[in-house]
Amino acid sequence: QVQLVESGGGLVQPGGSLRLSCAASGSIFSIDTMGWYRQPPGKQRELVATITSGGITNYGDSVKGRFAISRDNAKNTVYLQMNSLKPEDTAVYCCNINRLGHNYWGQGTQVTVSS
Repeated sequence: QVQLVESGGGLVQPGGSLRLSCAASGSIFSIDTMGWYRQPPGKQRELVATITSGGITNYGDSVKGRFAISRDNAKNTVYLQMNSLKPEDTAVYCCNINRLGHNYWGQGTQVTVSS
């Protein structure tokens, strides 16, 4: 069983930065891809970024060049550094582990970008 706990969300002004963390407990394997997805108000969930245990990353088009995902395999933790935040980045951000097609999800953390 895998449990994911996110932290670091909050209210930030446009142009600001936030860093999200997600700590995973339980059995974490090198085959697991960790990542972040978000669900803006009234919209469907979308990819933010993913990272393999080997450090291969993938980003959603809307965050490329502004967000950076990283992973500490020893701590079973994944991070999301968010810079140059925009109001359209407002969403619930959820941590994810994908293990051979099976998904585990965290509860999510709210990020609000507003002046």
